[in-house]
Amino acid sequence: MHLSAAQRRLVLRHPAGWIASGFGTGLSPVAPGTVGSAVALLPWLWLRELPLSVYIVVVLAAFVLGVWVSHVLVARLRAEDPGWIVIDEFVGQWLALMFAPRGWIWVFAGFLLFRLFDIWKPWPVSWADRNVDGGLGVMLDDALAGLLAAAALAALAALATLLG
Repeated sequence: MHLSAAQRRLVLRHPAGWIASGFGTGLSPVAPGTVGSAVALLPWLWLRELPLSVYIVVVLAAFVLGVWVSHVLVARLRAEDPGWIVIDEFVGQWLALMFAPRGWIWVFAGFLLFRLFDIWKPWPVSWADRNVDGGLGVMLDDALAGLLAAAALAALAALATLLG
């Protein structure tokens, strides 16, 4: 969904719009989901230093907040899962990197795996994308893509350990 200037003002006039759009990063004219996923790495640098239990609580809180802000904006603009909402990419990316080993190669691999699963939408991501509406639908498919990416990244890390 391409936003008109009036719609952009409507989105950015409400705090939910700022949060949902990743503080404006989702308004990128090119690949807003990828831009949102890349920007999500900045707060992740802080998140990764937290104890796992706190990390999980923060991600769950972001998921719940994302459901709410997405619900507000989907209702206001009457659009299901518009591409400029990228809070879902933030949560999905954070899930993908939750158990990432140290090192930028693993961060890059986790980023690529999340984008792959988010775009490709294997089951159950595709099921959630087709069957769950509203704010929960916006968030759930990306959370599932993030969990699949985390599993794939863990498998790659285990393989690297075996071969290393």
